[in-house]
This record gives sequence, structure tokens and C-alpha cells, in this order.
Amino acid sequence: MVTIEEIDIEGWRDALPTSGYEPFHDGDALAVINDHTDAELRLFGAFKGGQTVGLLPIFVTDRVVGRTVFSPPPSMGIPQLGPIITPLSPKRRKHEQINDALTDHVVETLQLDRRTTIFRMVCPAGYDPRPYEWNGFDLQTRFTYTVDLGDTDLETIMGQFSKSLRNEMRRYGTLDLSIEREGLDSALRIYDDLVDQYAKYDAPVPMSKEFLTDLLTTLADDRWRVYVARTPDGEYQSGIIVLLSPDRAYYWQGGVAASYKNVSVNTILQRVILEDLLTDPALDSVTKYDLVGANTKRLCDYKGKFNSKLEPYYAVESSNTAMAFAKSTYKKFG
Repeated sequence: MVTIEEIDIEGWRDALPTSGYEPFHDGDALAVINDHTDAELRLFGAFKGGQTVGLLPIFVTDRVVGRTVFSPPPSMGIPQLGPIITPLSPKRRKHEQINDALTDHVVETLQLDRRTTIFRMVCPAGYDPRPYEWNGFDLQTRFTYTVDLGDTDLETIMGQFSKSLRNEMRRYGTLDLSIEREGLDSALRIYDDLVDQYAKYDAPVPMSKEFLTDLLTTLADDRWRVYVARTPDGEYQSGIIVLLSPDRAYYWQGGVAASYKNVSVNTILQRVILEDLLTDPALDSVTKYDLVGANTKRLCDYKGKFNSKLEPYYAVESSNTAMAFAKSTYKKFG
């Protein structure tokens, strides 16, 4: 029998599996998120025979007019969070029983089906969201691109890319451009690039500089890398922040368009990142490179050149009727 309990952050750290989760499922990451939101972090664990078989972090805010429930919270640059299901048996039915039990418990405990509750959850790729649909919630299909890093090498992977991308990557050895791993200061320089980039599109930056600083300061060193391109005199050109889970690397932030001697700096950065993912023994467990998002046409034009796998994931949210009612209530009284 599956039992569902609320656990604290230390219990979460103990219960987290060795693989199969997102970077922001990490206990340290959740603690930082909690410090930068006014919501209450609620951690749910599903257990069978004393072993963890499911986990779900939820951020809850209660207001006079109702409740907001998010996983992940918005405006923090977190692509996905949501549930982790880790059955002891490979049988599909066992997986579904755990998923059903965790879903039903959370829906009832947090009163997610109330008309004054706004609920939105963006689930990891591979998660089965049907129990939420059966509980009356709406599903939205989203997509990301992933590059398979299986038993292969850089030349084989590049051979699958578009001709233009492949040719640019191969020019790396002819350029006097250095790509190095750097630290927090360079990550903040990349953040400044993002501010300028989003301003061009009259869009808000996806997170605060304070959140980025605290996140990278708190996470273990093996959970993130910053790659920076510089000219021979040390002048910054561009950079990318990569997040790491046990089995995936994520092109999280950066890569703002820049050119050096008629070559895309972003493309050269990606080449070095891929080479590290394929050859660094510390990253042997990483089997996929997630390009983080395939939902914006402008960005897909570039990401599509990697000939990567289009991978679906799901956003779960309050039904259109309930969402409209809740939003109107918040607008009237909030």
C-alpha cells in the first residue's frame, strides 16, 4: 500500500533518488527557491514498504480571495519541476498506482479543485499527467529538444547537425577564441547579457540577479558550469550557464547572439560544452543534453540545427472555467 506524507527539506534530501530528476528538485535548489518566493514550500512523499516511490514539491500562497499553487513558481527561470515517480517495480500498473495516489492526495489536501484556487504545474519530460486530467485539470503539451549523448563521440554527433552548424563548429580550431569554464562573476556577466536581450523584445528577465547568485552559490559545484568565450586579450564575447542533474545537462541561460570573425560564438560554446559532456569522466552519467525549450519559433530556428529529438512534456493547470473565475476574483479583490 502506498502512503503519502508531508516531509521536511532534510527528509526530501534523504528521499531524492540517485537519478531521474530535474536540477531544481535538488534539496539545495528548493531551499533557495523557497528563500526567494513568498509562497510556502510543501513537500510530499509517497512511500511503500519504507521506500520512496514518489515525490512532489509544491509552492502554496494563501490570500484573502483564494490560493495559488505552483510547481515551479513563476518568474524564476525554472523550466520544469512537478512530480517524480520512482516505482520499485517496472510494471506500468505499479507506476500508475503510485501516480494516482500521489495526485489524489495532493488535490484533496491542497484543495486544488476549488474555484478560487489557481493551480499550475510544469512536469518533467516523461511524466504521465493523466491523473490530473481525470481530476478535471487542463493539460498543455510543451516541447524541448534533447541531444542523445549515448555511446558516441563529437564527430559522430556533429555529423547529424545541419551543414552550417557543423561547419561553424569545425572552425573552432582555426580561431584565436578561448572557451574556458569560469565562476560566479562570469555567470553574473551572462545575466547582464540576458537583461539587454530581453529588453530588446520588451520582455521581463526570467529571474532576479539575487536568485541566480544565491542558486549558484548554494548548489554543489558539480551541479553547474559556466562556459565563457574570450578574445586573446581577455575581452568577454558571450557565455552559457549549464545546469546538471545526474543524467542530464541543461542549456539553461546565456548564449546571447555574438559573432567573432564571422563565426557564431554561441555555436563555438556549444561545441565545447558537447565535447565536455562526451569526454569528461565526471559527466559519465549524463546521457542527454537538454536545449531547454522548443516552444518559441525564433529560438527553434537555431536549436533545430542540432537535429535533436523533440521531446514532449506537460503543463497541468486549473480548468479554463476555474482559472477564469479565480483570475476575475483576484482582479476584483487582489
